[in-house]
Amino acid sequence: MSIADAVALARQGRGLTSPNPMVGAILVRDGEIVGRGFHTYPAVKHAEILALEEAGDRARGATLYINLEPCSHQGRTPPCADALVAAGVAKVVAAMQDPNPLVAGDGFRKLRQAGIEVVLEPSAEAEKLNEPFSHFMRTRKPLVTLKTALTLDGKIAAPDDNRGWITSPTARSHVQQLRHDSDAILTGIGTVLADDCFLTDRSGLPRHRPLLRVVLDSRLRLPLNSQMLATVQGDLAIVATSAASAERRRAVEAKGAKVLIFDGPGGRADIHRTVEWLGEQNYQSLLVEAGSKVNWAVLEAEVVDKIFFYYAPKILGGTESLPMAGGIGRRRRVDAIQIGRLELHPIAPNEFAVEGYVHRDR
Repeated sequence: MSIADAVALARQGRGLTSPNPMVGAILVRDGEIVGRGFHTYPAVKHAEILALEEAGDRARGATLYINLEPCSHQGRTPPCADALVAAGVAKVVAAMQDPNPLVAGDGFRKLRQAGIEVVLEPSAEAEKLNEPFSHFMRTRKPLVTLKTALTLDGKIAAPDDNRGWITSPTARSHVQQLRHDSDAILTGIGTVLADDCFLTDRSGLPRHRPLLRVVLDSRLRLPLNSQMLATVQGDLAIVATSAASAERRRAVEAKGAKVLIFDGPGGRADIHRTVEWLGEQNYQSLLVEAGSKVNWAVLEAEVVDKIFFYYAPKILGGTESLPMAGGIGRRRRVDAIQIGRLELHPIAPNEFAVEGYVHRDR
């Protein structure tokens, strides 16, 4: 038994735990698994409690393998650290400290004070699993991922005919997994007007919290007969400015969408305020799927934390095909936005994705 097993168990909660982290707990006694559990938000109980309930009296003297420090505070449930002490667990092997400031090592302290051996086995896999949760606990803002599909020469659209897709069905299916793992998704009104998109989670996997669709639309140009408004179920927020007419706002809100007025520079919707608002609403991850202008706007605003770019084995060339990020761009190579901690993901034959993190100087 290992931390990797606990991580694999925790992963069964994908899409079902936000705003809580994914946690898997496995109790082992005399080389035998006596209890296991993984957390889902609707089920309320934490992974440790589920494992203890399954183990019953066999939890006494057992070792707990878990991907995150047991909680030590009263939330929707009593502290898990107290339950482990009461059950007589002998040892806890954990992958990481809970970044929640209400815990932040206090769970480990409680266990040690009760005579329980605590072993910390750091795991990059465990860190990655709850990356949005950890980021949110540090910043109170969602982890922002910029996703795009592009040709090998960095183009996302042709100038005349954009029927068809840049990437394969396999890549597009992978994108749905990214959506499923996200709390919110953002695009610009230009993309909505061009594609009349739904921007929904079509992974087919269960999720307890609807994917919040966010549209930057400074003048509220979203058509009232759009597919987005036709499918509203409390999951659509339109970010406009005070330039949008009150009549138009009433019409959009009557369709069920939430309209936010965030005035930003240059008469555009304020991207920083949008990200802050998402954090205030406890959305911990935001996926940006937009066009060239919005892609550059979120990069230039320095709200992007990581990228996920899907590359197809195609070249469009020319000066009129749209680049991944438009706008004025950076005028000098030394000012280029730096991406680090790169990871390549094979997606399909001759297709791959690049995942990386935006380098911050501060």
